[in-house]
Amino acid sequence: MPELSRETERGRGAAPFGLAEVTGPSMVPTLHHGDQLVLQYGARVRPGDVVVLRHPFQQDLLVVKRAAERREGGWWVLGDNAYAGGDSTDYGTVPDELILGTVRFRYRPLKRDQRSPLAVLRWALSAARPVLADRSASRRLRAR
Repeated sequence: MPELSRETERGRGAAPFGLAEVTGPSMVPTLHHGDQLVLQYGARVRPGDVVVLRHPFQQDLLVVKRAAERREGGWWVLGDNAYAGGDSTDYGTVPDELILGTVRFRYRPLKRDQRSPLAVLRWALSAARPVLADRSASRRLRAR
C-alpha cells in the first residue's frame, strides 16, 4: 500500500505530480516494499496502467494496483502479485473518483548493505525507471 507524503497531500490541488512510497508485496515484481513512486494526478487511466487509489471500504487507506479493465461502475484493478490479494477480486470495481493518479516513475532507494562498487553500480543503473503499462493484465482477465 502506498503512502503519500504530507507535502504531496497538501499540494495535490496545485501540483500535477506527487510522491508515494510502496509498502507491502502486492505489486511484486514490478514494485517492491520501499520503492518511491512519482504519480501524475488526473492523468487518463488506460488498461495496464499502475494507479494509486483510495481503498473503496477504507478511504484513508491508499492502494497501488494495476488498472486491468474498465467495467460498469469503474475500474477493475489487480495486483501484479496474485498471491497478495487486496484487489478487485476482494472489493469489486473502483469508482473513478477514488483513483488519485497514474504512476509514472519508480525510484528504488539504495539499501544499507549495498556497499561494494559493483552493487552500487547495479543500483545506479536500475534505481530510477519508468513504470510502463502492462497490457497483458487486461488480456489475461478477458481470457478467463
